[in-house]
Amino acid sequence: MPPVPSPGLLDGRDAPPRTSAAERAARVRFRRAVALMVMTLVLPGSAQLMQGDPRRRLVGLTALTLWLLTVVLTVLTMLVSLLWHGAAFYLISNTVLLGLLRVFLMVGAVAWAALFVDAWRLGQPLSLSLNHRRAVVGVNGVLCFSVAGTLLFGAHLVGVQRSFLVTMFGDGEASGAHHGRYNVALLGGDAGAGRWGLRPDSITVASIDAETGKTVLIGLPRNMTNFPFAEGSVMAEQFPDGFDVEYLNGVSTWAGDNPELFPDSENPGIDATLMAVEGITGLPINYYAMVNLEGFKDLVDAVGGVTLNVRSPIPVGGLGEDVTGYIQPGERTLDGHDTLWYARAREGSDDYSRMARQKCVLNAMLHQISPQTALRNFEQIADASTAMISTDLPAGEVDRFIALALKARNQPVSTLSLVPPLVNTAEPDIEEIHARVAAALERAEGGQTATAKGGKRRPDPDVVTGGSLGSLSEGYAANQTEDLGSAC
Repeated sequence: MPPVPSPGLLDGRDAPPRTSAAERAARVRFRRAVALMVMTLVLPGSAQLMQGDPRRRLVGLTALTLWLLTVVLTVLTMLVSLLWHGAAFYLISNTVLLGLLRVFLMVGAVAWAALFVDAWRLGQPLSLSLNHRRAVVGVNGVLCFSVAGTLLFGAHLVGVQRSFLVTMFGDGEASGAHHGRYNVALLGGDAGAGRWGLRPDSITVASIDAETGKTVLIGLPRNMTNFPFAEGSVMAEQFPDGFDVEYLNGVSTWAGDNPELFPDSENPGIDATLMAVEGITGLPINYYAMVNLEGFKDLVDAVGGVTLNVRSPIPVGGLGEDVTGYIQPGERTLDGHDTLWYARAREGSDDYSRMARQKCVLNAMLHQISPQTALRNFEQIADASTAMISTDLPAGEVDRFIALALKARNQPVSTLSLVPPLVNTAEPDIEEIHARVAAALERAEGGQTATAKGGKRRPDPDVVTGGSLGSLSEGYAANQTEDLGSAC
C-alpha cells in the first residue's frame, strides 16, 4: 500500500514558502537602513556614533552632545518658567536671545537634515532591492522635510516675534513707577480721509499698580478746554493761563504747527498731548501708546473677535455719512469692523456715551484675550499690532507689562472719567480733578478716601443712552465705576 501524505501537505499546495538566504539578507539590510534613520530622529548623531569611521564618530558624538544639552536646557527652561512666569516673559521679549534662538533653529534644521542624509548613506541604499530602496528614500525624505520644516517654521515665528519687538517698541530708558504705579497714556487716533495725521480723539490714562496689576482707567474728554500743562513744560510756558485756543484733541495739531518749540522731539503732537494729560490729571506719564483706530479692527479679527453686551442698536455710519446698518442688541461676538463702530459711533449718542463704550471694549479685550488665544494667533496679532500701535515703551520693559497684564485679567478694572456731570469740561476745576484722581487711585489700593466735594449719583439702571447705561445728565456707569465689567 502506498504511503499516505501528511495532512496539509497534499500536492505541496499548503507548504510554507521558503525564503532564500539572499532575501533574508536583503530584509536585514532594509531594517538596518530604516533603524539608522529612526535613530537619527530620536537621538541625532547616534547613527554616526555606531560607525567605525573616526570622523563620523566625532560628528555623531558632537551632534548627540548638543542634542542632549538642548533637551536638558529646554526642560530646565520650562520648569523655571512654570515656577516663575517672569522668566518666560523675559525670554520672549529679549531681542538678543530671540536672535540667537532663531540662528540656532536654522542651523539645527540644516544640520539635522544633513544627519538624515548621512544616515541614508550609511544604510547602503545601493545594496537594497529596488522596492526597499524606494521605501528608504521615501522615509528619509519625509523625516528630512518634517524635522527641518518644523525647525525652520519655529525660526520664522521667532523672527516674527523679534521683528515685532524691534519695530514696535522703543529703545529708550525704562521709566520707574511713580508712587507704586505705572501711568500709561492710551491715545486713539483716526487717520481717515480728511483727518490730520493721527490726532488723538480718544485719550485714556491706564494707571497700573506695579505689584498687583490693579488698573484704573482715567478718561479725558476730547472737548476739554482751559486746562493747564505740566509745570515746567514747553507748553506751560506758551500757555501759562491754560490752553484756550482749542479743545484737548487740538493740542497735537497746534504742536505740529509749531515744531520749532520741540527741537529734540520726534513727535511734537504726542509730546504736547502728554504734557496736557499730566497737567490735567496731576499724574506723571511713564509711557504712551498711540492706536490707529482704522487698524484696530485687524487686531480684533486676529484674536477672533470680542464679546460685548450691546444695550441698544448701534448705527454703522452716520454724522455726514449714510447709516448702512445697525449692531443689534444682545450679547454678541463682534468682528473687527463692528467692534470699531461700537467704540466710535456717535450717531444718536454723545461723546461721553462713546467714551463709556470705548472703556467696555478695553475691558473686554483685557479679560477675553487669553495667552492661549495669543499663541494660536500670534503671527496675525503681531502683524496687526505693528500696523496699529506706536509706543515709546522700551523693549526691555515688555516682560514686566506682560506680567502686569496677566495679573490685571483676574481683577476688576475701575474707571474715572473727567466728564459731565462730574467735571465742567469748559471750565475744569483742576484742583478738584487732582483730588478725584488721587481718591480713585487710593480706592483701587483698598483705601476708603472719599471723593472731594459733590456726591456721586448712580445712573438709573433702566436708562440706556447711545448704547451705554446712563445718560448725559446723570452720567454713564462705565465712566465712573469700581467694576467696569458690571457696568458694561
